[in-house]
Amino acid sequence: MAQIDAFFKLMNEQGASDLHMVAGQQPLLRIHGDMERVKFNVMENSDLKKMLYEIISEDKIKSFEETGDVDFGYEIPGLARYRGNLFQQKYGVGSVFREIPSVIMSCHDLGLPKVISKLASLPKGLVLVTGPTGSGKSTTLAAIIDEANKIRKDHIITIEDPIEFVHQSKNCVINHREVGTHTKSFSAALRGALREDPDIILVGEMRDLETVSLAMEAAMTGHLVFATLHTLNASKTVDRIIEIFPANQQSQVRSTLADSLRAVISQTLMKRVDIKGRAPALEILICTPAVRNLVREGKSYQLSSVMQTGKKYGMQTMDDAIMEMLHKRWITPEDAYTNAIDKSKFVSFLRRPPADFTEV
Repeated sequence: MAQIDAFFKLMNEQGASDLHMVAGQQPLLRIHGDMERVKFNVMENSDLKKMLYEIISEDKIKSFEETGDVDFGYEIPGLARYRGNLFQQKYGVGSVFREIPSVIMSCHDLGLPKVISKLASLPKGLVLVTGPTGSGKSTTLAAIIDEANKIRKDHIITIEDPIEFVHQSKNCVINHREVGTHTKSFSAALRGALREDPDIILVGEMRDLETVSLAMEAAMTGHLVFATLHTLNASKTVDRIIEIFPANQQSQVRSTLADSLRAVISQTLMKRVDIKGRAPALEILICTPAVRNLVREGKSYQLSSVMQTGKKYGMQTMDDAIMEMLHKRWITPEDAYTNAIDKSKFVSFLRRPPADFTEV
């Protein structure tokens, strides 16, 4: 048993999402969105480094010492998996661990709209799950992949850095590949995947032009591709994909994206006030012919209006999702205002002026 395992067990018992261990400080847990210190000694750099190196492979240690940061995965059988990041900072080493539950929750268990689980049945196309770091993108994708695993008889390949949720093959055959361990890069794994007879491909993150281009190519050639991006809403997601390409290619990319895109789910986690925990607010864009025309014509700024009128297709804007949570009294008016896109809709609910005075 590694020395650090005791902190992971405490993390699990407390229901924490993240563990922070930094030289010169006490350990901290993020519980329901808030940072709380663990009653433990301030960690010395040499002791913390020894503790961390105990669970990291030699090649990851070498990469860390050469570059100053490294991503890795760690698992305690019967408890959970952890996505770790080790980094160098002013006072020594630092690390952050995100807990990945060993049990994959279904779309129903997560309280996701029914249209989310239907995405697992799509024959082909590109489905994007977006949001800031820590917004639950991986959890939502895991639920969709699990649904596909139950209802389809296909080959699923996941490409992640590092591997997060581990799926057991049910009706589908699932292969997990980790960047840096099983493949050199996302783009290299995607090129290889096209020769590995996949039906569904999960790309942990679309980081660069080559990965985005290959993901769109896979979607256009009859594969169902799920991927994540760090964007805040559907229109910004479309713009981000277009803008990553050189200006002379953007017109063609708009057309390709319009043909390949099937849905964009943008989400953010919000702290519940009625119970302990957090809940996702979701913006859902389903690519109907009207949506595809707007993407093709470069009118992504009109997507919000289409989502407002497309509720029969399962669409909803982020502001509508947040407003519903506010009316249910799940969240505070202050959190609603902070996370809203059109903040003017939520000003009247505030008891005091907003904390971010730059947005007034």
